[in-house]
Amino acid sequence: MANAQELNDFPTNARAEYVFACMATNGQTREMLDRCSCAIDQIASVIGYEDYVAAETVLRMRQVSGERASMFRGMPEMTEYVATLRRAEAEAELLCF
Repeated sequence: MANAQELNDFPTNARAEYVFACMATNGQTREMLDRCSCAIDQIASVIGYEDYVAAETVLRMRQVSGERASMFRGMPEMTEYVATLRRAEAEAELLCF
């Protein structure tokens, strides 16, 4: 059986960063604090922290122009990281917003 830390491997600062960014986008209200907190909790229940970081890195690198960034656009592994994150975000959107 997995212990709680294995099921909840997102560090507190990563969760807080997500909530701050979510609230900056959606509003600085108590309701948004609750909804954004719910969203990161839901995302963390679907995707591990290492995969979350990988997906966020791929998304950032896709914004960069040039040859070095091209591998982040075409490699199936990179696309799968992003697809997994997008599914987790969609589930969080349905459950929390």
